[in-house]
Amino acid sequence: MFIYLSKKIAIPNGVKLRTVAWNNDQGWIACGGEDGLLKVLKLETPINGNSGTGNSKSAAVENSADRPGGGPAAPSNLSMNQTLEGHNGAVACSTWNPQHRKLTTSDDNGLIIVWILYKGIWYEEMINNRNKSIVADMQWNRDGSKICIAYQDGMRGSLWAAATERELIRNYVNTGAVIVGSVDGNRLWGKELKITLSHVQWTPDGQRILFGTAAGELQLYDSTGTFMRKVSNYCSEASGLMKIAAMDWYNGHNGSVDVSIPRLAVCFENGKMQLMRDEMDTAPLMIDTNMRHVNLKWNNNGSILAVSGVQYIRSTQGDEKEISVVQFFAPQGYFLRSLKVPGKRITSLSWEYSGLRIALAVDSFIYFANIRPDYRWTFFANDVLAYAYARAERAETMLTFWNTKTNERFTKPVNKLTLMTSHGDNSLLVTKSEDDDADQWILTVANAIGTAQETKYIDFEPKFAAMTKTHVFVASADLVLHWQFKLVGTGKLTALDVLRRVDLRERAFHIDDVSIIGAGSTGVSTSDLSKKRPSEDPVTTIAASETTLIVARLSGALHQFALPSVTLDNKYSIPLRPQLIALNCTSSRLAIVDTAGVLKLFELQPATGNSGSKAPGGLIGARSDAAKAEGGGLLNFERKDVWDLKWSDDNAELFAIMEKTRMYVFRNLDPEEPITCGGYICSFDSLLIKAVLLDDVMLLPDKPARELMANIETKSLRDTRNILSQIGLADGFQFVEENPHPRLWKLIVDAALDKLDFGIAKKALVKCQDYPGLQFVKTLQKLDDENKQKAEVAAYFGQHETAEKIYLDMDRKDLAIDLRERISDWFRVVQLIKSGAGGDDIVLEKAWSHIGHYYYDRQKWSQAATYYAQGRNFDRLAECYYLIEEYDGLERLISTLPDADDVLKDIAEKFVTVGMVEQAARAFVKFGDIKAAVDTCMQMNQWNMAIELANKHRFGGIESLLTQYATHLLDTGKTLEAIELYRQANHCQKSAKLLYKLAEEAAKANRDPLTIKKMYVLAALEVERYHTLTRSQAAGSQEQQTSAALEGLLAEDSKTTMESKFLDEAWRGAEAYHFYILAQRQFYSGNVEGAVKTALHLREFEDILDARIIFSLLALASFYAKRFDACSKAFIKLESLPNATVTELEQYEKLALNIFMK
Repeated sequence: MFIYLSKKIAIPNGVKLRTVAWNNDQGWIACGGEDGLLKVLKLETPINGNSGTGNSKSAAVENSADRPGGGPAAPSNLSMNQTLEGHNGAVACSTWNPQHRKLTTSDDNGLIIVWILYKGIWYEEMINNRNKSIVADMQWNRDGSKICIAYQDGMRGSLWAAATERELIRNYVNTGAVIVGSVDGNRLWGKELKITLSHVQWTPDGQRILFGTAAGELQLYDSTGTFMRKVSNYCSEASGLMKIAAMDWYNGHNGSVDVSIPRLAVCFENGKMQLMRDEMDTAPLMIDTNMRHVNLKWNNNGSILAVSGVQYIRSTQGDEKEISVVQFFAPQGYFLRSLKVPGKRITSLSWEYSGLRIALAVDSFIYFANIRPDYRWTFFANDVLAYAYARAERAETMLTFWNTKTNERFTKPVNKLTLMTSHGDNSLLVTKSEDDDADQWILTVANAIGTAQETKYIDFEPKFAAMTKTHVFVASADLVLHWQFKLVGTGKLTALDVLRRVDLRERAFHIDDVSIIGAGSTGVSTSDLSKKRPSEDPVTTIAASETTLIVARLSGALHQFALPSVTLDNKYSIPLRPQLIALNCTSSRLAIVDTAGVLKLFELQPATGNSGSKAPGGLIGARSDAAKAEGGGLLNFERKDVWDLKWSDDNAELFAIMEKTRMYVFRNLDPEEPITCGGYICSFDSLLIKAVLLDDVMLLPDKPARELMANIETKSLRDTRNILSQIGLADGFQFVEENPHPRLWKLIVDAALDKLDFGIAKKALVKCQDYPGLQFVKTLQKLDDENKQKAEVAAYFGQHETAEKIYLDMDRKDLAIDLRERISDWFRVVQLIKSGAGGDDIVLEKAWSHIGHYYYDRQKWSQAATYYAQGRNFDRLAECYYLIEEYDGLERLISTLPDADDVLKDIAEKFVTVGMVEQAARAFVKFGDIKAAVDTCMQMNQWNMAIELANKHRFGGIESLLTQYATHLLDTGKTLEAIELYRQANHCQKSAKLLYKLAEEAAKANRDPLTIKKMYVLAALEVERYHTLTRSQAAGSQEQQTSAALEGLLAEDSKTTMESKFLDEAWRGAEAYHFYILAQRQFYSGNVEGAVKTALHLREFEDILDARIIFSLLALASFYAKRFDACSKAFIKLESLPNATVTELEQYEKLALNIFMK
């Protein structure tokens, strides 16, 4: 970041200021001081970089370097300067309630006033007179609904009283008190404390209050005033606790760069400061500011902490001197920058809402300082701006890739993003691993829409990064890593490339290990290097080109490495502390910006084999007279207050810098006229500088506007345009010859073509080596009509409407259509053809098809299908129907397309994916792939259809596939699935056989007789279906009906593989179990005579039913029917069973004796 003083406001009569508060919403600035001084100021917001003209009547304003260009950080003149009357004592405390637009102030006499804005004027709303009770501090909570007021002595009055009534309500007096009130003036609670209070802060959630005492203690209370705990003071000295000088707690209102970083800052009078994540943090960051009389404030999003105070320094004569300083720290605790401020003491400071300015109350002045933040951003791929920002509602960092040309945006959340850089068409993102236990960082190479191309994990935290076309360089304070990445989709590596990549793909080294010229890195792992002792001369920044890597160190040492070998070529030493360095396009010069914002240029010694390199812009990167010493050296060039710079990509002598709010372009170290600009430099190419107003982008990061991108031309480009427009083509040609550059020659070409001066156009094209342009000019010269030449030139300039009008005026509508075809303006092609401008059906169909492509690329498939149908682009039409699930239209296409069309196969495959078998089979058949149709039917278990197709088209092999699949089902125990398979395939004899087998197994297992009967019935039905199918297949045509029966019987006899017994007696099993079940029902219903008759029939089915079951049932039924003859015969059968055991036979005999002996 960079900071500089930009404005000073003097308070009349030299009144000393005690407090300053900047409203975080509307921009009002409240400043209070001695003698009851209280003012509300407001700065004008400049429009398009033009400062306002508002004058201050009672305050002197001195502008040192306002930042134009619009946006929240652009200071200007005062638009409001109101003095508020009401305080008599010195106004020592002021705080804003931005949600309700109220200002609360207090003075040394204990008077508290709440001010409200009405019709542009501030008025008293509420007042509380404490009668000498001193307010130590007061703070509104995050949502502005409550205010906490801490008093040094006891409570003597109500919180508020109406300003119009000025009624004072006295309560009681004691030492140390707290009152919490609501925004409408109601007192919520009050409490006496046995301590002397000095500071108060609400927790971010507004549920607790942290108090700082005069004794240096931190005490935490809940929102109702109940003491909770003491917060540890880690900055105490041996003599005891130190008094608290200042404290501030960022409430997270605008999000946070990282939810795990500190938010609570507490500074003590000894200058020591502790940064805590919350009140429970037991390991805070400890910082010694080396200042006294300290004050501090977080910026708008908690990313920067400003700490003001006084430092004591000794002059060269040994005298001690006080200086006022503002130090800036990151929430991680590391120092960012310091700013010296004129005056004796900074009594108060406050940030602007955007975090781009800070107001400092110094003696009787208000100083404004502008901050140029180190945004996480990069610009690449010619038009893509990538930037990161935080959202209050999300813990992750949001990363947007914005194409500034097409205005397309791609946003995604990224965890713990730390660094960004880019080169060419790729960007580098450095993030911390989400695993807190793993101390790893991730390097991600991403394309223009944020898609990762390659990633790498490393074991140290990168603080600096640089990138070239194929290499990434990252560095910490001690380590440097060189990584060669490979993009997705690039060509295969050759054998030589593979050997090289083994050695060059990744190298890491400790900065202290490479100190000898000609030495290179050893390729030691980063985990081993991290164990080494930290360098006493750490790395401060790096820069890289395709041939050179520069590593700058804190002492001013510069190490120049040759790439890609990463060999140390040169070492230099400069009297600077580099913070930012950049190489020009030929790697011959290095721009260096130190920590104070001073820019120097350094001439590098040419590396071996690289001397005499020529810049693409036509100028030799020669060393100036100021630096002809061997071994390189600093040039006689210096600029101050520089915070951004960019070398030209095509001229080694051109570079642009930002000094405060002005942009300077230098050619051969000579500056052009400055340009007022507040943007960050994105690119510098072809004499055109692209800059972005990042401050404004960050205000609405979700909706960046193209107007925030600025294209700034260099002076030579502007002069060439002026000469061509005001003097003439010949003078312009001469000027460009004296100041050659490809972009300037392109201007000459454009001007010459506009005047149809083909001679000068060809000369200029030769100068800029544009050979396709030469061919274009030759084509123009061959045209026989000047109007045609003018039309083609207009088209060349992109003025297509003008070119079309010329052709239409010539009554050459065919040429107008051809023009629109060349630029792919197919909508206009259709309009021209429909208006009777000519063209044939082929051109029209082509236009419809391309319009379909337009909607297809934008995923508007319904509209695309309409145009594809008109253009008869059946391939894309089928794809659109499939995407919108218009399967009826897809089926209609089968009839529309000719046989064997390739689209039919694609349609069939689409139907297969959604399970529409019949339509898929039709498409495959029409395509001519019968095998695919049959395979599809089998895969979808449509065996009837598969058999039908196979028989119809005489496709062999279906029988073997069917058998193979059925065997697989039987082997896996899926007998019922196999039966269903045979049934669907009309192999009835096999399904019947399997059912018959199932029935027999069920009978052996003594299953339910009804279930067994059903199995026999199903088997018999399959046999009947087998007979029917066999006879119908043998019947043939109508003329053969008379002999169908005989031929059917013959066909059965020749084809069957089943046992004749089963075929002849298919219903026998079903009959057996039918009679068996019937006999049981008759017997249990009391019809014993019927049961006997039915049981007698069962004697015919001994081959199916067990004889023991048959004759046991017959004996039982005949006994109850008193048919003892039948009963006797049944017992005889039972006693003669061949498989009966001896025990069973004895039981049968004993039972018979009991029956027949009575």
